[in-house]
Formats: sequence, structure tokens, C-alpha cells
Amino acid sequence: MPLDIVCDIIWNGPKTADLTIVLAHGAGAPMDSPFMTDMATWLATCGYRVARFEFPYMAKRRADGTKRPPDRAPVLIDTFRNVINQIGSPESLVIGGKSMGGRIASMVADEMKVKALLCLGYPFHPTGKPEKRRVEHLQTLNTPTLICHGTRDPFGSADEIATYGLSRAISIHWVEDGNHDFTPRKNSGRDAAQNLHDCGVAIDSFLQNAGA
Repeated sequence: MPLDIVCDIIWNGPKTADLTIVLAHGAGAPMDSPFMTDMATWLATCGYRVARFEFPYMAKRRADGTKRPPDRAPVLIDTFRNVINQIGSPESLVIGGKSMGGRIASMVADEMKVKALLCLGYPFHPTGKPEKRRVEHLQTLNTPTLICHGTRDPFGSADEIATYGLSRAISIHWVEDGNHDFTPRKNSGRDAAQNLHDCGVAIDSFLQNAGA
């Protein structure tokens, strides 16, 4: 994607914030999905400026209502680069996103020299295909990173992730009884709001204490 293309952005939080968090959506839901909206709102209440954007295939879906598969990786990567350049000051940017959005952010974080990386449910492998790992670049990542990941997430279990040899720059917040959307089972004694709150607290602590 040419760098002169401007992406539409939804903003939350104070314009005077020291850090801006740039979030991309997952493969199937837009930037204003309930998950993305709730997360952006929570982070804004912590005093962060939050920017949400959409990849081209999702922007086209918004325009005409037609569902499409995600763009190919080079388009997704170039789009994230474009948004970082559009916002500017990468040294004060935290980038990340939900699932696929976080994965793409992780692929440009070191290159773009952003302050930190935030992945909300990382797709370590396709569901049911643990042999198809998406972790090679995570083994050499230098950017301070927090991955919030459900303990029931089918895209990567705790036992699997423990064998991946992830970079020491990566910390993981385990979302108790959470699935890929962090939703717990009813019999867990927890609810989605509690898991969202705990994720927000973990993110805020990470950004305050992990060099971000």
C-alpha cells in the first residue's frame, strides 16, 4: 500500500496522552466490534490515546457489505506500516491488535522501532493444526511485548506455547478460562467484563513497568 493513502481511524482517549496505542482488528470482525470497542474504551480510561483502523478488505466490506477473506500478508503489513507513518512518532507508539491484527503488528514492530507491542489473543497456529506454527519471528523479537491469551484459546495452549522458545522480550498475561475472545465459561465463576478488566490492568502495568 502506498504511504500516501490515509486510513480511517477511530480515536479514543486524551489527545495529550504520552503513549498512543494503535490496534488492528482480527480476521473476521471490524475495528468497531464489541471486543475492539470495549478494549479501546478501557485503555482510554487508563489515560492512553487509542487508535483503531481497518485493513483494506474490511474497509471494503464496510463500504459494500460484502464479506471477504483477509488481504494477503504483504498488504496487511504495508497497511500497518502506513498507519504508523500516518500517525507518526513511533517512539511513543504501542502497536498491536486482536488475533490477526496483533500478529501483523508483531511482524513490523522491530522494523518500525515502536515503543511496545500488544497482542490480544495471538494465533500461534491455526485451530486444530498445532504443527503449523506462526512463531519464528517471535523467537528473535526485540520490542517489549505483552500477549494477553486465554487459557482455553484453541490457537495455542499453555503447554504448546511453553515449547516455542519465545523471545525474552515477550511477557504473557493468561486470561483465566478465556477463549480466543477472552470469554470464560458460565460455570467458571467469572464473566467477560472481569476478564477485560484484568487484561486492562495487566496492559497498564506492562506499559508502566516494561520500559514503555
